[in-house]
Amino acid sequence: MTQVLSTALSGLTAQAKKLEVSASNVANVRSRGVQPGSSQAQPGEFAPQQTELISTAGGGVRAEAVPVSPASVLSYEPGAPGADDNGLVARPNVSLEQEIVTQIEAQRAFEANLRVIEAEDDLLGELLDIRS
Repeated sequence: MTQVLSTALSGLTAQAKKLEVSASNVANVRSRGVQPGSSQAQPGEFAPQQTELISTAGGGVRAEAVPVSPASVLSYEPGAPGADDNGLVARPNVSLEQEIVTQIEAQRAFEANLRVIEAEDDLLGELLDIRS
């Protein structure tokens, strides 16, 4: 496997992970969030994550999901199950606008890495087609 191909494949994998984490955040935007003051999520609570892209030795990138801080925000919803006496309920700290941007970025980066792989394939194909 060439270095270019290896780098592009790592990019594909990283962007797929980025899209997976973002989709999970969007799917759980109305879930019960981590209670303020709690160090980790209890059963039934959702703690959102974000993806950090980390360069790897020799080229390429890997994606690592890290928790969003703060994990939840208080929302005034007096009729919601789990609301306190003041009508506040913890919701995951997820911005749908930012998640849309993240998903578009991941899609475009995925497409760019695919084009690199296609170009590498074409170049290797032409190299093998050389006749003397």
